[in-house]
Amino acid sequence: MPTTPDQPADPADPFTPPDADEARARRTHASLFRIAERHAATDEQRRRQTHPSILGPHEAVRLVAFLLSGAARPEDGEPDVDRADITAALSLVPLARGEMDELETGLLQMARGRGMTWPEIAFGLGLGTPQAARQRYERLAGRIATETD
Repeated sequence: MPTTPDQPADPADPFTPPDADEARARRTHASLFRIAERHAATDEQRRRQTHPSILGPHEAVRLVAFLLSGAARPEDGEPDVDRADITAALSLVPLARGEMDELETGLLQMARGRGMTWPEIAFGLGLGTPQAARQRYERLAGRIATETD
């Protein structure tokens, strides 16, 4: 019985291709679990990603979003998130995006330096082809070069 786009593939059927979105979601979950288990298992390991006295742009944006959504609760005496806080977080989004571009470019360069192939990198990024991964790298590297000039 063939599957439709709305119907998930039967994992027991070797002739039905897996659903790409479902596979990507499983891989994302497994990726977060793997990194958390191996590199953020203790409070000390988790503190490596934040600067103890300075809030980074991505952390500030995430904090405002979490407080607004209810994913984080304000502490006693902490003011409610207001319009100025939202505007401030929105103002930081381009800077946070730029940091992520730099981080991704560096990670791609290190992956290539460690001998990873473009097909492996494309798989990790969830892209369909090695060419798409290489083009993404070139686009990011070009954007970062433009921003630093």
